[in-house]
Amino acid sequence: MQLSVVVPTLDGREQLARTLDALTGHVAAAEVVVVNGPSTDGTTGMVRERDDVDVLVEVADRTVTAARNAGIEQTTGDAVALVDQGLAVTDEWYGALVEGLADADVVSGPVHERLRGGMTTEEVESDALAGREVTYFNGGNVAFSRPALDALDGFDEYLEIGSARDGAHRLANLDYAVTWQSGMGVARQVGADGGGPTSDPGWKYRSLAYRLVKNYGVRPRVAARMVIHAGRDALDSLRDVARGDGTPSNWLGTGRDVLSGLAVGSKDGAWARLLDRSSRRNPYGRSARSDRAVAVYDSR
Repeated sequence: MQLSVVVPTLDGREQLARTLDALTGHVAAAEVVVVNGPSTDGTTGMVRERDDVDVLVEVADRTVTAARNAGIEQTTGDAVALVDQGLAVTDEWYGALVEGLADADVVSGPVHERLRGGMTTEEVESDALAGREVTYFNGGNVAFSRPALDALDGFDEYLEIGSARDGAHRLANLDYAVTWQSGMGVARQVGADGGGPTSDPGWKYRSLAYRLVKNYGVRPRVAARMVIHAGRDALDSLRDVARGDGTPSNWLGTGRDVLSGLAVGSKDGAWARLLDRSSRRNPYGRSARSDRAVAVYDSR
């Protein structure tokens, strides 16, 4: 099996270097495609000086969804993995990947956070909606067989967040199997505060509504799913207000963002469902545009 690995990066020169070092150490035979952009920290020069990167793609779009699609476009392997910057593959990663793809079309694994208090591990997550069994995958640590990736047409670039979860719903609709391999782990070094991104409730719910309506249409169970998610977050926020960790004005502002996100996402999801009535449900996928790359440096 010839493996291609796509690594999107944005202003993460040092984190990217650790990821590339790990790939060279554990999967030296893999084709490595780095998608940069648009970084301002010298990433381009660092990557071009290395001899373990086969293709460097410079893009103007800052979203990881577009970067992943741009990288997939440059791959030639019969299996394609996505690894986020700052994640280091482990000794068992490649073997677990091969084992997973022998039994399924897509394989994912845990992300280990190296915190001061020890290691924490993501676990497999699955769901059922409208008679469809969905197994989610981590978009920063996943590998696809080429047929599954081509059928999926990459990721939906409407989504700034949540494109991997959208992909899981679409894979289930296409009858491609997703499996989990605990040995396909990657490790990330983060600070004592956890180093997590700031949550955007507006985009969180816009993404949720969009992918549910796009994949399942307007139906009571879809609406109920959105209400349940929003209700849980609203209760959690109210508890924060009661404890003094939040203010009523912030709670109301967040509520407005949530309602706006749900409305816009539902409208856009319905339109996307009309635009692509095929099983792949991806009107803004990899094949929808050819202008992602500003420059391509190919050393193959």
